[in-house]
Amino acid sequence: MSQNLLVGVDVGTGSARAGIFTRDGRLLGRHEHPILMRRTDANFAEHDSEDVWAAVCTAVRIAMAEAGAAPEDVAGIGFDATCSLVVRDAKGAPVTVSRDGEDRWDTIVWLDHRALAEADECTRTGHEVLHYAGGVMSPEMEVPKLMWLKRHLPQSWARAGQMFDLADFLSWKATGSLARSQSTLTCKWTYLGHSEQKWRHDFLARVGLDDLIDKAALPQIASPVGADLGALTAAAAEQLGLTTQCHVGAGLIDAHAGALGVLGAFTADVGSIDRHLALIAGTSSCVMALSAEDRPTTGVWGPYYGAVLPGVWLNEGGQSATGALLDHLIRWHGAGGEPTRDKHLAICERVMELRQTEGLSLAKRLHVLPDFHGNRSPLGDPSALGVISGLTLDSDFDSLCRLYWRTCVSIALGVRHILDTLNTKGYAIDTLHITGGHTRNPLLMELYADATGCTVVEPSTPDATLLGMAMVAANAAGLYPSLDRACLAMQQGGTSRAPDPAARTQFDRDYRIFLEMTRQRQVIDGLE
Repeated sequence: MSQNLLVGVDVGTGSARAGIFTRDGRLLGRHEHPILMRRTDANFAEHDSEDVWAAVCTAVRIAMAEAGAAPEDVAGIGFDATCSLVVRDAKGAPVTVSRDGEDRWDTIVWLDHRALAEADECTRTGHEVLHYAGGVMSPEMEVPKLMWLKRHLPQSWARAGQMFDLADFLSWKATGSLARSQSTLTCKWTYLGHSEQKWRHDFLARVGLDDLIDKAALPQIASPVGADLGALTAAAAEQLGLTTQCHVGAGLIDAHAGALGVLGAFTADVGSIDRHLALIAGTSSCVMALSAEDRPTTGVWGPYYGAVLPGVWLNEGGQSATGALLDHLIRWHGAGGEPTRDKHLAICERVMELRQTEGLSLAKRLHVLPDFHGNRSPLGDPSALGVISGLTLDSDFDSLCRLYWRTCVSIALGVRHILDTLNTKGYAIDTLHITGGHTRNPLLMELYADATGCTVVEPSTPDATLLGMAMVAANAAGLYPSLDRACLAMQQGGTSRAPDPAARTQFDRDYRIFLEMTRQRQVIDGLE
């Protein structure tokens, strides 16, 4: 088995996960280890990057043991992570991003919204870089966070000598390389990989970050996703339980790794990849569409060049609360309680029973707009509110089941709304590749096909995100001549479900009502 195994690492908001894969993409072992996050108030969230690295090392070591793999069998490793911001000094020591000055907390978590005002300031510039960020700067991107740091913690800014997206930090810990991935720099740092002038210094100066390139030790040219950043250092190899013969690939933002895992196999024909959409669906949902050319779309992040695969453009949309919304409804309803896995399954089973007599017209006068946490796409309105129309005095378990069912319908119609918007920009999406927690919800998996009219594919791999990072690792290790060839060789296929033609009439009607309710909400919000 010499030098034929690969390690994929995925760092989410609450944990680090590692998977051990064969060169043909089979998962041999996997482990998850929690990471710390400190919340000092609603808008502030911080990680300890050393704790994150330690969790990664633990996850890799235990996954290796589960797989029965020897360190010398591993040819490559790749890291993805949330788009959190790590700050270090010129010697690599942590620099605080916390108001209490504790250096341990050196990482602003992706979901931290301390920089709302700075994000609005960036948007008001109207600069060209916004054209490649969906037209609006989000507080979850790095530039507003960096502005906040410079203004509110000037001592930290003065001490800083290196700043990383979390995925790039992990690659640096592993290799000592200051290289940065095109995925992270393009999506979160306003790097324009398609342009001759990749950093727009006039924009950085306008928002008070004229010294950013030097302060953060940023490269003039980003490394393509999957590029070989070098072998593990002796220290990193010891901590990870691997060897210095293991090579490290330039990583990705976590959701983009999921897109690579499910869409990478279709990149051999870039001209038709725009028929396929990755839906990474859990607490919230992220949609990823790839194309051969840039397709700016209002309310959708991007277009990002080379953010998932070299030479390919990415548009990224999303729904702010999907699984979280279903959990909320269960807690909120008098017949609900805690939204455990068993509770969700009991509701799904009862919905199936009710539909045996009422069919798809179950609760057909009950309609939901699922924007309880704003509308990320396609409206790009974080202040949008959820709406429920058609309630009665019913409060028993069946009334919860009816509301749950119609909320699932609205979540699927929200995806259809995003698809319709993308398809007006040149996409021809007819296939959804779904990964994440929603694959365990039979109602949603049925609705994603029937309510959108698309074929739904559920990947056979147990973890598409970790597989995406194993593909990166395989490319870096030289097991395949290119990242797209690695994707093609390692993809695991999936099971398909075609939409039910008999459901079309019902969901077309529901969609018309969905759009009309969206219009009416805007009218009501505009009344004096």
